[in-house]
Amino acid sequence: MEINEICEILKNARRLHFVGIGGISMSSLAMIAVDLGFHVTGSDRNQSELCMKLESAGAEITYGHKPENVVGADAVIYTAAVKSDNPEMKNAGALGIPCLKRAEFLGYIMKDYRNRIGVAGMHGKSTTTSMLSQIFIESAVNPTIVSGAELGILDGAYRVGSREHFIFEACEYTDSFLSFLPTVAIVLNIDRDHVDYFLSMEQTIESFRRYISLADTAVVNWDDARVRLACEGYRGNLVKCGFKSEGLDYKADNITYDNGFGEFDILCHGALLGHIKLSVPGEHSIIDALCASASSHISGIDFEAIRSGLLHFTGAHRRFEKTGEFNGVDVYDDYAHHPSEISTTLHGVSKRGYKKIFCVFQPHTYSRTAGLFNEFANAFSDVDTVIFADIYAARETNTFGVSSKMLASAVGSKAIYLGSFENIVNYIKENAAAGDLVITMGAGDVWKVGEMLCEK
Repeated sequence: MEINEICEILKNARRLHFVGIGGISMSSLAMIAVDLGFHVTGSDRNQSELCMKLESAGAEITYGHKPENVVGADAVIYTAAVKSDNPEMKNAGALGIPCLKRAEFLGYIMKDYRNRIGVAGMHGKSTTTSMLSQIFIESAVNPTIVSGAELGILDGAYRVGSREHFIFEACEYTDSFLSFLPTVAIVLNIDRDHVDYFLSMEQTIESFRRYISLADTAVVNWDDARVRLACEGYRGNLVKCGFKSEGLDYKADNITYDNGFGEFDILCHGALLGHIKLSVPGEHSIIDALCASASSHISGIDFEAIRSGLLHFTGAHRRFEKTGEFNGVDVYDDYAHHPSEISTTLHGVSKRGYKKIFCVFQPHTYSRTAGLFNEFANAFSDVDTVIFADIYAARETNTFGVSSKMLASAVGSKAIYLGSFENIVNYIKENAAAGDLVITMGAGDVWKVGEMLCEK
């Protein structure tokens, strides 16, 4: 739907209904809608902390999807995960109520901001958005932010600020990011994912090419070959970032690591801009920080705020976040649910000096598990033991004939399938010892394992 059509729909709207209001992104947009003066209603399957926070702000939430929930709404906002047979969506259609995708509503919200920075890429979007958030807040320019992960400095996943700077996470699934209006488009990487939608790498690259074309300036990871392909034909201001390629506009140089945490010099067109120390581990964090730094610098942010913001950034919620410890065993949680994310994070963790590393992995969706099965089987080389929980179905049914037990068998002798969280917790308590690390991984609810382990 075109932005002018969306503006016309919402021009006189008073009540907005959000289907699936409890999701991290939807709850942020619903809260912004409350701040903008809309009467917000919504529905979700279960009550959550995010729902309760919305209710305390004045939103009205119904638990369970029912046709009558949309009666009286001026527009319905929904996510890509909501299917056409949802009873609320069906009734909205029957009543002639306009239905807007979450991405379309986000595009509407950002349209009046001068500097709109969208963070795209298969991996690292939330981390880089959070880095930008920390930098811009420390620079006191009062940004508006919509992230895909909660951040301590935001006390949530969003922030309403001035109409100058809008920082947002640009999700590629079902081409959602093509509804956005970035002035600065960041692209961190392009990988094979969302195999239920992106049927080929050519389709994926073309989608990113279209996203990049929306912006006046593209800040890209030039070390990624697929990103370079997506930039072909781009007519705007191309800002190349990296540390392996030639002809870079912003380069990470003199890279060193201290217990897995990187530090480096930033060169801007060959001249030293300054030195950066990170408080998050891994090589992947360096490219995230470099793209965040370049985007901040071209937006007029002082380097001292960039340096300070990155030093103080210790990670977004569920991005290598410490859950706690038990019996001298450290327990961390990470959102990684793609083979590249898993292997990259675990490689960084392997340099932290733990005696043994236990990874508890919960695959996310049957389609991704089946489509990337071989890649998953090779993603756990840097751990001593990987324990598989049952697949988190999310929006799917298992028409693929795949299972976590099959994946554990493909990984080999270091893998074990235990299925339930209770079985996993009992196994870890019997086998992990002081000086070891347990890291839970996945986009579902595997974080509960860590909480169960650390219960007093």
